[in-house]
Amino acid sequence: MEFKGYAIKDTKHYTDFEVIPFTPKTFTEDDVEIAISHCGVCGSDVHTVTGGWGEPELPLIVGHEIVGKVTRVGKNVKDLKVGDRAGVGAQCLSCMDCRACKTDNENYCPGMIHTYGSKFADGIKTMGGYSTGIIAHTQFVFPIPDEVESRHACSMLCAGLTVFSPLIRNGCGPGKKVGVVGLGGLGHYALLFAKALGAEVYVFSHSANKEGDAKKMGADHYINTSAEGFAKSYANTLDLIVSTSNAKNMPIQEYLSMLWVHGSFITVGLPEDPLPSMMAFDLLNNGCKLGGSHIGSKVEALQMLDLAAKKNIKPWITELPMKEAGKAIEGVKNGSVRYRYVLTQDLA
Repeated sequence: MEFKGYAIKDTKHYTDFEVIPFTPKTFTEDDVEIAISHCGVCGSDVHTVTGGWGEPELPLIVGHEIVGKVTRVGKNVKDLKVGDRAGVGAQCLSCMDCRACKTDNENYCPGMIHTYGSKFADGIKTMGGYSTGIIAHTQFVFPIPDEVESRHACSMLCAGLTVFSPLIRNGCGPGKKVGVVGLGGLGHYALLFAKALGAEVYVFSHSANKEGDAKKMGADHYINTSAEGFAKSYANTLDLIVSTSNAKNMPIQEYLSMLWVHGSFITVGLPEDPLPSMMAFDLLNNGCKLGGSHIGSKVEALQMLDLAAKKNIKPWITELPMKEAGKAIEGVKNGSVRYRYVLTQDLA
């Protein structure tokens, strides 16, 4: 069996995509095959095709915000049938046997296989969603509720889940004050979901030009971090801050100072440069916690999609045909996207 997709062959020419055939995962009775209709464009795609996270093995088809129609299911698959809509995020397999996998933490499995840029045990290379199809283990395939359109669901499966998981795991809900650093593809999802979960939301951005958008999305407060002393008015205020920033000079001490006792600062942004240096004393005054988060589990993905269906959550997206992947990559890289590109299938 062969699928085909838009591949990058040279990180120096990261907007030049070429259609290539590829062999998907060897199908097993635990797998689901999907004919892809939509794929979101993630910041991870940009870091990968530009070589920002290191030179990838080329050629490579990126994309891990995938939605389409199920075309085949293994006999062990319980929650999907042929013809259903389903999606795949940034992970397509794990060992299924370790402590993480057995406690609904499969997104932290040491043996995880990423949706693109990894290899299966038989040597087949994983290729992503800028393509006609994908085969993935049922644990990493998510049924899409009827109330959520495919074009809206796809980017939830990485961008959405990446912020939903730390929100849920750190107590976001009614009565909580939650900060969101950066209003991009991840940040706008953090705002939408935090509001849907009932929190009071503070958006932190390095300029004032997104304030109108933030307020339309439901932000209760908008803070321009370029203003000197921006953090002082919010000292010991926030229960949780989710940072989606890729900024080189993130004022991390100021953010930590805004947390209430034992509040958490969780970074899901993955800048190519090291995080700013800090002192141990920066953690003492409020006993705050500094951590990270990696995508989310299937339990969390289903919870997120259910919330999106019930609360009619819709990301702000721009749709492009898949052949214009290069344009989308450039738009994400230069920050012009508002707030997520979605590629629609154009390969026969």
